[in-house]
Amino acid sequence: MAPNGSLYHINMTGDTLADNVFLVGDPDRVNMFKKIFDKVEFESQNRELHALTGTYHGNRYTALSTGMGCDNIDIVVTELDAAANINLNERTINPVHRSLNLIRIGTSGSLHSDIPCGTLLASAYAIGLDGLLNYYSHDDNQFEEEMTQAFTKHMLFNERLARPYCVKASESLLEKVAPFTKKGITATAPGFYAPQGRHIRIAPSIPDLNEKLASFLWDGLKVTNLEMECSAIYGLSKIMGHNALTVCLIIANRADGTFLNDYHDKMFDTITKIMDAITVKG
Repeated sequence: MAPNGSLYHINMTGDTLADNVFLVGDPDRVNMFKKIFDKVEFESQNRELHALTGTYHGNRYTALSTGMGCDNIDIVVTELDAAANINLNERTINPVHRSLNLIRIGTSGSLHSDIPCGTLLASAYAIGLDGLLNYYSHDDNQFEEEMTQAFTKHMLFNERLARPYCVKASESLLEKVAPFTKKGITATAPGFYAPQGRHIRIAPSIPDLNEKLASFLWDGLKVTNLEMECSAIYGLSKIMGHNALTVCLIIANRADGTFLNDYHDKMFDTITKIMDAITVKG
């Protein structure tokens, strides 16, 4: 814990944490929530972790930046769960479990030409290429084991790579954003370059990675996009008893080489639209 009695990295306690948590990668993106909240009651920043709790239409929310990658998500989600479910003074587990709604609002690259830049893509499933959840004790029934086996067979990965895992989104949260999003399967990579089929000087070990990902189908859905956080959020939420959803603004189309260079206003609109969908207005 930090000297003030809060969680070491996120600088939060159960009192400063709302049940609905919006996760964004960029610390500066948290400032967008200041323009949306009716009132701000708490704010802190530690490295790339910028936290803000406030109200919107009478409902309480937390916005928290995570930085990039599943290693950061491991810290953030674990400490959010601890803030919600552990008495930090006595270091004991609270007798009543507190379930959080963890909603990632991010950016991503599409793998298909029919998913253009500017699309809002909701991750019905996440496929973890990162290996993080292999370090946690869990029941395979908590994840989509049949899907995992089908994906593993489809990809024929080298045995040196981490075993993939597949996790389903919260159906109740997914339903709230369904009217304005496209549904897909999100692959979460453990890096930005070779793990996503990019390279500068050193060639990737799987030169056709994106093509193989894009050709996988499950439950009538394609692997639609690549990013770096979704699977860890879904997996940790599942085993810790929280609800999770990721909605990404598509800012690059890997299939046709197009990019959305200035997406600040579009991201602000996306945050507002998702908050309105989640919010219960009185």
